[in-house]
Amino acid sequence: MDPIDLLADDAVDVAPLLLGAVLAVRDPRAPDAQTVAVRLTEVEAYGGAEDPGSHAYTGRTPRNASMFEAGGILYVYFTYGMHHCANIVCGPAGRASAVLLRAGEVVAGGETARSRRPAARRDADLARGPGRLCAALGLTRADDGARLGRAGSRASLVLPDEPVPPGLVRTGPRTGVSGLGGDGTAFPRRFWIDSDPTVSPYRPARRRRG
Repeated sequence: MDPIDLLADDAVDVAPLLLGAVLAVRDPRAPDAQTVAVRLTEVEAYGGAEDPGSHAYTGRTPRNASMFEAGGILYVYFTYGMHHCANIVCGPAGRASAVLLRAGEVVAGGETARSRRPAARRDADLARGPGRLCAALGLTRADDGARLGRAGSRASLVLPDEPVPPGLVRTGPRTGVSGLGGDGTAFPRRFWIDSDPTVSPYRPARRRRG
């Protein structure tokens, strides 16, 4: 299946099918146009006005505009003044829906990924967490809105030949995101490959004081 066909569906349906997919990002500035590729092992689905944990919950803004485009582009944002996070946009144009890429295994361009993530103590940590994944791939806000696999884009997505077996796919609350019930359980939209060493640790949402 063409990844773009898959990405025409809603993020909740697409997210578990992206496990095992490989996102590759080429750096045209590097010698031989070095490419770093990550096999996705952990993702989270986000919606729009119905999803209080989503950037699109209160509507379209200059920052989240990519979430409202047709599926098949990247939504990259800068957070906490520290790091970038990448999402793959899903669904039809006008309806916000995206999958946050939380973690993965570097399967190509390991030397380049390590140079971008010198603090990583082991290869399993290179892309273990959304900020680390973006750093390893070299994605920034300049890649926001780039269409996967199309001319002018340095990013491409390859689906796995065979989906991850259902018995290895786990689901639960999103990391650090409150749901309707205040603890994330109303939105069990985090999906990961069971026992994979690159999956990031789960952290519940922090309750606000007063």
